[in-house]
Order: sequence, then structure tokens, then C-alpha cells
Amino acid sequence: MIRNENRNQIATMVMTALMMCLVMIATMFIKVPIPFTQGYVHLGDSMIFLAVLILGKKSGALAAGAGSALGDIIGGYAFWAPWTLLIKLVMAWILGSFVERMEKSGKNQQEGRISVGEVIGMVIAGLEMTAGYYVTEAVMYGNFIAPLSGVPWNIGQFAVGMVLACILASALCKTPAKKFFAYK
Repeated sequence: MIRNENRNQIATMVMTALMMCLVMIATMFIKVPIPFTQGYVHLGDSMIFLAVLILGKKSGALAAGAGSALGDIIGGYAFWAPWTLLIKLVMAWILGSFVERMEKSGKNQQEGRISVGEVIGMVIAGLEMTAGYYVTEAVMYGNFIAPLSGVPWNIGQFAVGMVLACILASALCKTPAKKFFAYK
């Protein structure tokens, strides 16, 4: 019994580290600069959403926050890393909390498919991320008008991330890897 628990803990640690790396890579290497700002859009949100669906709320949030912050640090945006850590951790926590609540109510029972509840959770989490970066940028630069130009880009970023995460999660649910999913 103890061996199985240790194996499960080790598997969770390894999967968390793997998802952290995938978040970091998708944040660092697949990025498009946003015109008229110092920011960029990336595919890291897709890996954040996938991390939460695979690992659950706690480990998914750890992978999301740390992986995104590492992506900022290594990618040349270290001054954003503390804010990114917090914003992305909360983003993942919101999705995980929403999906857990849906699981407990029995409304998340679609085997091998992304449910409407998971999509709604991703939208709410993405809106938190958008608001978090807006407020952070407004405070950093002392201007609440200029950061408005980044809002549509952040919405587009998490929307693309949702689509990719749904495609990847649906595909993974049809493989032996589905045993790693926290919510399936």
C-alpha cells in the first residue's frame, strides 16, 4: 500500500515537472510580439489549461505559475516573472476549482471529451489572466489607458490556448495516458 502511494507521488512529481517544462517552452519559444507594447502572445496558456486538466488544481497551478515565470526569466522578461507567477498560478487555481466543483456536482461526466463546465472554467480563468495583466501593467506604468491595447491580445491568447488544450486533452483521453488525468 505504501509503495503504491509513493509511486503515485513520484508520478505526480514527474508529471508536474513535465508540464512545468511544457508551459515554459510554449511560453518562451512560440511567441509573437504585440504591436505598440512591450509584451507578446504565446501558446503557454494551452499548456496551463492542459496541466490543470491532467494534474488537478494544486499540481496544475504549480506547473502553471512556475513554468510561466521561468519562461519569462529565461526569455528575457524577468521583470514580469513575479507577476506572471501569481497571475498564472491563480489562473490555473480558478480552472481547477471550477472543474472540481463540476466534478463534485456530477456535471462533468463526459468520458474522453471536454465538458462545457471545463470550457467555462477556462474562460473564467482566462478573464482573470487578462484582468491581472491589465492591472499589473497599469500599476507598473502608472497609466490605466495604455494597457487597454493588450486586453484583446490576452483574450486572443487564452482563446487559442483553450482550443489547443481541448484538442490535446480530447486526444490524450483516447490513449493509455488518460490514467494520468485528475478529473477523468
